[in-house]
Amino acid sequence: MINSLIILAFFSIGVLAGVFNLLPGFIVKNDYSMYALYALMFLVGISIGADRNSWKVIKQMNVKILLVPLGVVVGTLGGAALAGLFLSDLNIKESMAVGAGFGYYSLSSIFITQIHGETLGVIALLSNILREIFTLLATPLLVVYFGELAGIASGGATSMDTTMPVIVKYSGKEWGVIAIFSGVVLTIIVPFLVSFILEVL
Repeated sequence: MINSLIILAFFSIGVLAGVFNLLPGFIVKNDYSMYALYALMFLVGISIGADRNSWKVIKQMNVKILLVPLGVVVGTLGGAALAGLFLSDLNIKESMAVGAGFGYYSLSSIFITQIHGETLGVIALLSNILREIFTLLATPLLVVYFGELAGIASGGATSMDTTMPVIVKYSGKEWGVIAIFSGVVLTIIVPFLVSFILEVL
């Protein structure tokens, strides 16, 4: 819980620094967060690669590994459809399209904006950003109460990058490979699923 509060504190400080222009111009103009993410992913990769138990989990799960992203898809779309029943401004299809971003806010919000309009695109952006932040903060509790896969499920597409460090920390290094696999699968299907929901359903 302490680590989650530290993450939230740093995020809040960053937001305040951006809002009140407390940072030099070159930091605001350039996206250094990607370089930090690259370095973080490199270090996590070393940690996973050096842990022999990581690969044992893959061998034990075999085809069952496909159930992880499948479970995320079914759970997310089912929850989004249920939420759509109680939202007066969104119908079930729109709610499911927002959920189909699986945390991949940059791509899904662009697709939704192009297909359906800016309002739903902004909702998708905020919703998926909140999913990522929730995973970063709540993974310690999710793992305790729902098991090692809970953080991966919550992170959705982000489990392969931004939320993977916290997933590995609390679920264990051996689950890092599964987090990457699930995140990659979900990332690939986001544009297809969003388009299918909005244009076909």
